[in-house]
Amino acid sequence: MATTSENLVTGKSRNPVVFAWLALAAVIIALDLWTKHLAVQSLEMFRPVEVFSWLNLTLAHNTGAAFSLLAQAGGWQRWLFTGLAAVISVVLLVWLFRLQRGEWRVGLALGLVLGGAIGNLVDRIRLGYVVDFIDVHAGGWHWPAFNIADSAITCGIILLLWDALVTRKD
Repeated sequence: MATTSENLVTGKSRNPVVFAWLALAAVIIALDLWTKHLAVQSLEMFRPVEVFSWLNLTLAHNTGAAFSLLAQAGGWQRWLFTGLAAVISVVLLVWLFRLQRGEWRVGLALGLVLGGAIGNLVDRIRLGYVVDFIDVHAGGWHWPAFNIADSAITCGIILLLWDALVTRKD
């Protein structure tokens, strides 16, 4: 039986559906980078464009992590979050290749998180910040701006939690 590292090198997997989850991650990456490109080309920084009464498109640059954590840290956080995203992406890849047949919810979740992590990683490496542009608001309260990658990560984490807490019999 091949080891995990051999599986990663040879492309052999115990779960042939793993390539569907990698394709999902690739679609998330492409969609994320494309929509960020459109936002940068079409929007002015911090100038909201109303889409619905509860949704604006507002270009913002996030040098921090979720909810702009450490955004004002002075620059070192770029490399911390870049390294962290790279390590997490590798861990997610290994996890994907170790999935057993039938673990489709975990595969779906990992594909979403991996795609989102790499989408934001590309921004951090290329630009030094993550491009955000989706601005949800209600009653004068605004959720922090986010992007497609953030949405995919959030959906993937929720699905992982659902799988771990609700659907697992073990």
